[in-house]
Amino acid sequence: MSRVYNFSAGPAVLPEEVLKEAAAEMLDYKGCGMSVMEMSHRSQVFDDIIKEAEQDLRDLMHIPDNYKVLFLQGGASQQFAMIPMNLMKNKVADYIVTGQWAKKAYQEAQKYGKVNKIATSEDKTFSYIPDCSDLPVSPDADYVYICENNTIYGTKFKTLPNTKGKTLVADVSSCFLSEPVDVTKYGIIYGGVQKNIGPAGMVISIIREDLITDEVLEGTPTMLKFKTHADAGSLYNTPNCYCIYMCGKVFKWLKKMGGLEVMKERNEKKAKLLYDYLDSSKLFKGTVEKDSRSLMNVPFVTGDKDLDAKFVKEAKAAGLENLKGHRTVGGMRASIYNAMPYEGVEALVAFMKKFEEENL
Repeated sequence: MSRVYNFSAGPAVLPEEVLKEAAAEMLDYKGCGMSVMEMSHRSQVFDDIIKEAEQDLRDLMHIPDNYKVLFLQGGASQQFAMIPMNLMKNKVADYIVTGQWAKKAYQEAQKYGKVNKIATSEDKTFSYIPDCSDLPVSPDADYVYICENNTIYGTKFKTLPNTKGKTLVADVSSCFLSEPVDVTKYGIIYGGVQKNIGPAGMVISIIREDLITDEVLEGTPTMLKFKTHADAGSLYNTPNCYCIYMCGKVFKWLKKMGGLEVMKERNEKKAKLLYDYLDSSKLFKGTVEKDSRSLMNVPFVTGDKDLDAKFVKEAKAAGLENLKGHRTVGGMRASIYNAMPYEGVEALVAFMKKFEEENL
């Protein structure tokens, strides 16, 4: 069977080149006689893999030396607790709620201190990013938290919030490595890797060193302290070795493609093709305000649930997979991450045009 165009929001499409390389190395990694899936995380071979992966990520994002890169398990959702446990010295935090994952993080943080919702877009089903240029940031807040790209709703912060000097913490799960980023603007920038970087089962957290201390909330488990993992170079316990290896391959692929500047151009071109069609279509319409649109996740609807279901079914038959919208919002969603080729979006738009002609 030939490969389909996979528009899943995550676990998501990976570069074909990377998958072929991993397949070729599955039984014997670089002549060591075993698979990366089988080797000890304490071996020299794996030590080279994790160190090289970290260096390539540092190169891609221009990560300064005073930031640690941690490869952690538990996905982005575990960070919802880990962040307040490690950062809530004053037991106060400010959250900007622009979607379901920001909302879950906000709810989780409430277990550890006073949490203020200083801005939200819930009033219009999270279809826009609120103006964050002058927010009521709490004078004693330990940090300000955002989810930078909202996978379910298809919105993205184009300008980072004015945190008035407070540490910015950002979940970038679905826009990770999609464009250049100034790491110094964040205290913590983290994301689950299963959308834009690698297989499911890991989160990468990039943390400024001054935020990594032994001063954590009482009762914080050893495994949930940033310092535990930072001190051990992400090898305190057995990490997700195969995932780190796969992410490392994707970093190499990104470098070969020309880095994050090139990825941004590619992603803008893909998104423009789809958004331009949605803006001109008489059947389909996008659900996000134009200035808040994500380059990664594009939700759209026909306005008729039965027609939406028909579209998803016929698209699947045409080799366009996983276009059903998230269960909380319905409709459709095309996730067009780094590894989605331009041809995939062309195929989607061509199919949408055909479907529109047949169903209007």
